[in-house]
Amino acid sequence: MFQDIAPHVFHNEFGRRPPVPSDYLVILDGRKILLSEDGKLPSVGDFGKICPQAVSDAFYLFSIDEAGFFFTHTPFPEKEGVPYRYQNIMVLRDMENSYLAFGAAVASQLGEWYTLHRYCGSCGVPTVHSDEERAIRCPKCGHLYYPRISPVVIIAIVDGDRLLLTRYNRSGYRRHALVAGFVEVGETLEEAVRRETMEEVGLKVKNIRYCESQPWPFSSSLIAGFFADVDGDPSVHLNTDGKDELSEGIWVKREDLEIEDNSVSLTWDMIRKFRDGLMPR
Repeated sequence: MFQDIAPHVFHNEFGRRPPVPSDYLVILDGRKILLSEDGKLPSVGDFGKICPQAVSDAFYLFSIDEAGFFFTHTPFPEKEGVPYRYQNIMVLRDMENSYLAFGAAVASQLGEWYTLHRYCGSCGVPTVHSDEERAIRCPKCGHLYYPRISPVVIIAIVDGDRLLLTRYNRSGYRRHALVAGFVEVGETLEEAVRRETMEEVGLKVKNIRYCESQPWPFSSSLIAGFFADVDGDPSVHLNTDGKDELSEGIWVKREDLEIEDNSVSLTWDMIRKFRDGLMPR
């Protein structure tokens, strides 16, 4: 999966240090990240020659092995003759160097959080970085802000030797998926599984069992994957309350499942587990 970067080691403990030329620099423009024309993350050494201000303003996020990842608020306008362009952060899913893609995505998640909290949401004054932990502090009212992580459930719904696959109602989106959704305030993960399943496909489920989890920096989420058995009638009834999140919900037999073997997502790891008979009982 996306976070599986071994033998490389992710060091996300809080710290501070200056950048060195072999470190990496993350610059965002909304939901876009600055990459070289051949899809690589800018190094501090290379980019410092083009925009030294961005490097001098950069601050440390974390390391993978010995390479540090730094974020800067300094904007960088695309220029003629400069080999860097902003690209949608989702391109990181398909980046050839997986550990750098994971690092860039997590750095983008943190960078977006830092950007959204440059001012205190309570009193409006500029915030400062904590010297003790990964947090942002308001120097006036003392409010502390920590990185946002939104819990999500993904549900592999099983009916004997069949698995329920869905498809999102998005223009140009053709991949199948599993039922999924954000956990609501006051819900347990298991309650979210039952609610999302009923809301999206009109099914009751039982025997809910945890499978595995995945950090998903593209939506600042921690995804928890569950398997669940259909409880009663397996007829699918898609949500028709106006949201129209799903365009399709179909039962597929184990032997007919086509796996995206190069996928980095928890969804396809769970589908693979069902196909291979490795799901939790």
